[in-house]
Amino acid sequence: MTALVFIHGTGVREPGFSALAGRFSAGVTQLRGGLRVVPYYWGGDHGAALAAGGASLPPGSGTVRGPLAPDAGADDTADWAALYTDPYAELALAAAGAPRAVELPPGALPPDRYLRARLAALAAEGDGPADELGPGLARAAADLAAHPLLAAAAASLAPDDLAEATARCLTAQVVAGLLDSDAPLVPVGATRDAVAGRLATALGAPARGTERGVRSLALRAASSAASRAVVRRRRALTEAAHPAAGDVLRYLSRGEAVRAGLRTLLAGLEPPVAIVAHSLGGIIALDTLVLTPLPQVRLLVTAGSQAPFLYESGSLPSLEHPAPLPAHVPDWLNLYDPRDLLSYLGAGLFPGRVADVAVDSRQPFPAAHSAYWTNPEVYRHIVERLP
Repeated sequence: MTALVFIHGTGVREPGFSALAGRFSAGVTQLRGGLRVVPYYWGGDHGAALAAGGASLPPGSGTVRGPLAPDAGADDTADWAALYTDPYAELALAAAGAPRAVELPPGALPPDRYLRARLAALAAEGDGPADELGPGLARAAADLAAHPLLAAAAASLAPDDLAEATARCLTAQVVAGLLDSDAPLVPVGATRDAVAGRLATALGAPARGTERGVRSLALRAASSAASRAVVRRRRALTEAAHPAAGDVLRYLSRGEAVRAGLRTLLAGLEPPVAIVAHSLGGIIALDTLVLTPLPQVRLLVTAGSQAPFLYESGSLPSLEHPAPLPAHVPDWLNLYDPRDLLSYLGAGLFPGRVADVAVDSRQPFPAAHSAYWTNPEVYRHIVERLP
C-alpha cells in the first residue's frame, strides 16, 4: 500500500489543516483506492506565533504622542501612493470634472497653452530640477507637454492649482520610475515635496514653501480613508498575515525541528512512500530528502513551491547553487500555476531530475496559490506518477 505524506504550507493552522488534509485525501483516493494518506501538521508545534502577544507592533493610529505625532490633516502619504500607481490620476480626476468644451472666441488662447510651453521649457533643462529624486524629469515633462489630458484639466482647475497638480504628476512619475527599477534609495517625503514645490513654481504657481500636499478631494476620498483604516487595524492585519511570513522566516532560521519531525514520521512508514507538499511544505520536504537518504520515499510532489527559487538564490538551507541534487533524492514532480507568483520551476536547475507540470486554476494571484487542492488536474498528475 502506497503511503502519501501530505505537508501543508505557510499560515495553515487548525482547524484549517484538518479540512485541507481531508480535501486532499478525498481528491486523491477518488482516483486511486488503497492509498494511505498520512498528514504532517507542523504548524501547531513549529509555526510562527507572536510569543509576547504582539509587543513588537507599533501603536495604532491615534495613540502616538509627543513630537512624532503626525498632523492628522497633513498626512498625504496615501494620496502620493495613489499618484505613484498612476501619476496622471489627479489630472484625470480634474479633467473628468471639466465643463463641456466650447469653441473659443477669435483671438482667445487655450487655457493650457502657457502650461504646455512651460513644460517644454522644463524638459529642455534636463533632469536637473529634480536631481534629488533621480532621472526621468525631462522625459516626463516632454510627454506631459504633448498629453491631451491637459486641455480638459486646464478647463477645470485654476491656473495655480493646475500648475501644482502638474508638478505633482511629474514628481510622481520620477519617483514611480525609481520604484519600478528597484532603486536602492528612495528620497523621503520632505525631499519629494521640495521638488514638487520647485516644479510648481517653474510651471507658474506662486512660491509658498515646500509643503504642497495632494489637495484633490477625490483622491483623498479614495485613498486616505483606506490608509487610516489600515493603520488603525495594523494589529489585526499583522495577526492575520504574520503566520505566513513568519513561518518562512522561522523555518529558514530554525528549521531542523520541522525536518526532524518529518524524518521521524517517514521512518515509521513502510515503502513505497510519496510526499506531497504545498508551498513552504515543499521546501521542508526537499531539504529533508537532500540532507537524509530516505530510500522508502519514491516520489516527491511539490505544488506552488519556492524551493527552486531558494536554491537558485542561495537561500535553500540544504543545498547551495550550483551543487547538483544528490542521487538519493527521489523523482520530483513540481506542479505550478502560471498565475501563482509563489510557484517556481526546477527542471532548468536540475536537468533530468525534476518534471515541471503546469496546472491552471483560472484564479488570479494570490487565490491561485491556494487553489491547487480543488483542481482535478493536480490529483490526476499525482496519481499518474504514484509508485
